[in-house]
Amino acid sequence: MKKIVTLLALIVILSACGENSDKKIVWKLGHVANEDHIWSKVSAKFAEEVAIRSDGKMEIKLFPNSLEGNEVDNINGIRAGVSQMTLSGETLQNWAPKAALMAVPYAFRDREHVKTAVEGEIGVEISQDIEDKAGLIPLFYILRLPRQLTSNRPITKPSDLNNILLRVPAVPLFVKTWEALGAKPTPMAFNELFTSLQQGTVEGQENPVDLIHSGGLYEVQKYVNKTDHVYQWIYGLVGVKQFNALTPELQQAVRESATVAQKYGLKLIEEVESYYITDLKAKGMQFVDVDKEAFMKMAKPAIENNLSEEQKALYQKIQNI
Repeated sequence: MKKIVTLLALIVILSACGENSDKKIVWKLGHVANEDHIWSKVSAKFAEEVAIRSDGKMEIKLFPNSLEGNEVDNINGIRAGVSQMTLSGETLQNWAPKAALMAVPYAFRDREHVKTAVEGEIGVEISQDIEDKAGLIPLFYILRLPRQLTSNRPITKPSDLNNILLRVPAVPLFVKTWEALGAKPTPMAFNELFTSLQQGTVEGQENPVDLIHSGGLYEVQKYVNKTDHVYQWIYGLVGVKQFNALTPELQQAVRESATVAQKYGLKLIEEVESYYITDLKAKGMQFVDVDKEAFMKMAKPAIENNLSEEQKALYQKIQNI
């Protein structure tokens, strides 16, 4: 009788294990942009490919528009094991110092310069730093449009800043750079920005035209001052532990899906910039040419003085491309 009971218990356990192995794996991917943004479109493409290539064994649930919190919240959620994926860029330097080079002012000349860097040895070096120190694996990258300065008065040279209260992301180098240019930078999460501009807590901000558009900042800002001060990219990231928990077959499906999503994003970025500029103008924003050389010249000492030796070496590698 004891043998029969033991055998029945073993059957129940094995059956339960079989049910668990067949259970769909669901990953959450949270980010700060809205549903119409390129980040959401690339994320949706990635999710679609994962579903197909995993034969339905995996599902990527998307949480755009800061539904899972700001960038830091999303990263901490992955590190704590309550989430799996996010999109992030220079904010990663809070864990991995080399990630600062993803958005150093005036480090990159143009979009092609960024692509060459991120797809070469520099990208490998930064990715490894993120994996080793932040516990996140970069699966794919999305190019960002250059960052521009918005305000309610035209700004054509650094002296026009005149202590403007300027929202910046929580990135120390951004704070130091804008201080050197004459502004009063205020670190703030993106999801707090619109209300802060509306209430006058801050007077300006800097972001690419796609986030200016998707964040509705045209309702509270009049001028886009064309500083082009940062060319950058972001990564689609997964937790190391979460990725390593997958079978080799599912890991391959995720990697292949990431490659497809990245190619899709590179094609899409070419199409979106002119649309956003045209539509922001139609919504009443004025685009202002600035003295970029003056901004660059004044910012450069602050940039170089606030990079560690390790970061400076990587910065020089980028300059030499």
